[in-house]
Amino acid sequence: MHNYLDFEKPISDLEGKIIELKKLAEEDESVNTEDEIARLEARVQEAMEDIYSKLSAWQKTQVARHPSRPHFVDYANALFEDFTPLAGDRGFAEDAAIQAGLARFRGQPVAVIGQEKGNDTKTRIKHNFGSARPEGYRKAIRVMELAERFGLPVITLVDTAGAYPGMDAEERGQAEAIARSTETCLNLKVPLVSIIIGEGGSGGAIAIATGDKVFMLENSVYSVISPEGAASILWRDSARAREAATNMKITAEDLKELGVIDGIIPEPVGGAHRDPQAVIKAAGDTIAEALEELAKVEDLRSHRRKKFLAIGRNL
Repeated sequence: MHNYLDFEKPISDLEGKIIELKKLAEEDESVNTEDEIARLEARVQEAMEDIYSKLSAWQKTQVARHPSRPHFVDYANALFEDFTPLAGDRGFAEDAAIQAGLARFRGQPVAVIGQEKGNDTKTRIKHNFGSARPEGYRKAIRVMELAERFGLPVITLVDTAGAYPGMDAEERGQAEAIARSTETCLNLKVPLVSIIIGEGGSGGAIAIATGDKVFMLENSVYSVISPEGAASILWRDSARAREAATNMKITAEDLKELGVIDGIIPEPVGGAHRDPQAVIKAAGDTIAEALEELAKVEDLRSHRRKKFLAIGRNL
C-alpha cells in the first residue's frame, strides 16, 4: 500500500479494492478476479491521470514532501559510482543533513552535494529532516573548493524545508554560513548543476543551488519560505498555507516561466514515488546533457553571475 495524500482518496479506494480481490483470489483459487482487477487498474490509471493533470500548488507541495519520494541517498546509489562521502567542516562538527563527497558520474569524476531527509524515524532524526546547521554548509563549501582545485564539476541535489532555525545554529553563524556557501557557488570556475528533487526551501536550498543550470522535478517546489511560514507572517494563520502556496508561485511551471530555473524534469503519473527508477534516470540524463553543454562555456563564473542578475529583468 502507498502512503496516500488527502486528494488521492479516489485512487486509494480503487487500489484498496484491487488488494482485496487479489487476497480473495489467493484464498480461493476457484474465484476468477482477473477481469475485475484489470478493469479497476484501468480506472486507477485514469484517476491518477485526471488528478495529477490539475494539481494545485499546495497539492504539489504535498507531493514534494511525500515520505516515499526518492531522496538524495537513492539518487547517489543509482547515479554515481565509487561515491566517497566526506565528513565534517574542519571547524566544528559533522552535519548529517548535508551529504557530500566525490564520485564518478557516467565515468566522469564529480563532486556531489545534497540534503538527505531520511526515510524512517531513526534516519530522519539522524539527518535532522534535511535541515542543515552551519557546519553542513561549511562542509559544502569545503567540498566545492576541493572540486574547483581538481577541476571537477559539482552536482547538487536539493531537498530541504529550509536550514535549521535552532538557537545553536544561530549561535554558530547560520546566516553567514548560508551566505558564504551561496557566494562559493557563484564564484566556482567549474560547472555547477543543481536539481530540486523535492522541497527547495529558502536559503537552505539556494546555498547549494546557485548553479549554472538549475532544474526542478515536475512535482517539486522552490520558494523563499514554506507556505506555512508565509501564511504565519502574512496572515498570522499557518492554516492558510494553501492560499499562500498559490500566491507564492512555487511550482516548477511558475518558476520556469519566471526564468528562475532552466528546465523541468517530468515525473511519472502519480509522482516520483510511483516509479523512482524512471525519475532518477531522467535526472541523470538531464545532468549529463547540462554538463556537456557547460563544457563549451569559456567563463563559467561570468556566465553564472549574468544568469542570476537577469532573473526578473524581463517581467
